Amino acid sequence: MLSDIEIAKGCKMREIGAIAAKLGLSEEHIERYGKYKAKIGEPPRKRRGKLVLVTAINPTASGEGKTTVSIGLADGMSRLGKRVCLALREPSLGPVFGIKGGAAGGGYAQVVPMEDINLHFTGDLHAITAANNLLCAMLDNHLFRGNELDIDPEKIYFRRCLDMNDRSLRNVTVGQKGEGAEREEHFEITAASEIMAILCLSTSLKDLKRRLGNIIVGENRRGEYVFARDLKADGAMTVLLKDAVKPNLVQTLEGTPAIVHGGPFANIAHGCNSILATYTALGLADWVVTEAGFGADLGAEKFLDTKCRVAGIRPDCVVVVATVKALKLHGGADKADLAREDLGALERGLPNLFKHIENMRTVYNKPVVVAMNRFASDTPAEIEAVMRGVEGAGARAVFTDVFLKGGEGGEELARAVCAAAQEERELHFAYDLNDPIRKKIGDVVKKVYGGDGVTYSDVAAAKIADAEARGYGKLPVIIAKTQYSLSDDAKLLARPQGFTVHVRDIIVKGGAEFVVAVAGNIMLMPGLGKHPAAEHIDVDENGETVGLS
Repeated sequence: MLSDIEIAKGCKMREIGAIAAKLGLSEEHIERYGKYKAKIGEPPRKRRGKLVLVTAINPTASGEGKTTVSIGLADGMSRLGKRVCLALREPSLGPVFGIKGGAAGGGYAQVVPMEDINLHFTGDLHAITAANNLLCAMLDNHLFRGNELDIDPEKIYFRRCLDMNDRSLRNVTVGQKGEGAEREEHFEITAASEIMAILCLSTSLKDLKRRLGNIIVGENRRGEYVFARDLKADGAMTVLLKDAVKPNLVQTLEGTPAIVHGGPFANIAHGCNSILATYTALGLADWVVTEAGFGADLGAEKFLDTKCRVAGIRPDCVVVVATVKALKLHGGADKADLAREDLGALERGLPNLFKHIENMRTVYNKPVVVAMNRFASDTPAEIEAVMRGVEGAGARAVFTDVFLKGGEGGEELARAVCAAAQEERELHFAYDLNDPIRKKIGDVVKKVYGGDGVTYSDVAAAKIADAEARGYGKLPVIIAKTQYSLSDDAKLLARPQGFTVHVRDIIVKGGAEFVVAVAGNIMLMPGLGKHPAAEHIDVDENGETVGLS
């Protein structure tokens, strides 16, 4: 079979004006970035479409194909005559050159131009990186120029960022040899930066500037917060982001409109594309398919408990993506032997899927369809076991072939989703915003993860008390933890019982307007593996990119 990039390059893309016209947009509504990409201006605010959220079980290292299924589902809906638009996240260069690869789908369910989207695209992540690091530069310059705000160098919280996996930058020293105030610094990957979260949670350019001004950069020596607006950085940062905040319009291989904008990770950030992208899609299409990162315990929880509250939106149906291979891995099967039929491992792994179905149905009160991303190694007995088990859990499972067949392979899933979305069910939340921070974290752990409770380090406990004393206690909570388990221990697979989650740190994001609870050993700056994908990405003798996936 052809590689992803060969399939993408072999497709006949429509000129971007024709894609815009499918959504009722004329030339005055778009800003072209070449023939096949565009920015969309001020979005319509009146909702017209139904919203479908695509999430997943706790994934394997290579993911379960949420983006691929989202694209195939949208193409399947389009083949059924629906006016549909995708709303997806932008890829980060870190995973593209690391282990996971790109995030533009796969096989015959891709968004294109795939190469552009996976690399520089319209420059959004570069702009976020620049705005982030401008604030850091202005902060260190302020210290160098006399420190009029009396900032305590030992209590600086805002970090530099880079859109690349580079573990050597996790802990560095800046200001050496008299070039400013020498202090310890820590880089984050751009997808984990507060600027990324702010861009994705802003509802307008004005709201973006307000949030940027509210970033907590650190404390002064009197223990008071110092904000980005105190450094007079918010205006220049907004200038750097005034184009990046506009959603990007591209297309699928089959010509379905796709808005791809924003890219926070779900294990260390909030994991959802921008509110402005979702607003735009909902105002222009009858059906909108969006996805949230990693498993439903991470991306979907944050989509539902945080993004839906901020944006005032709700999904009409939730799709949970799984694979037979991943379920067998959760059931203890050997990684090297996942293609072999193993009904025992499958039965032991299915409770992971059942927990995610249960959460969407009973915690959040949403109808659920399970999308099984089919592999050639799936046996009839395994398929039957999944279908029977999912039905017993109160949902319907559909085996999809979108990787091999594109929209044709997503038609059955599209029919199931359209039927499920007709059921009117009010969105419930996992916690009450007015509850104390500990109660909100505990509710997520007990209701969504299935844990017994939460323990806190002395540092985390003190920071919670401080956050509430400063007036940040009513914000949503974002729990940063491993994506591989419902717990904070990556080794506890399937549906673990009797565990507690340990919160080791608390980070108040004043601009993003949420409180991050760091659980487990979470790295805000990932590193490259022994043989990263970058080793296989190259340019051939004709100047064409090869090896990108």
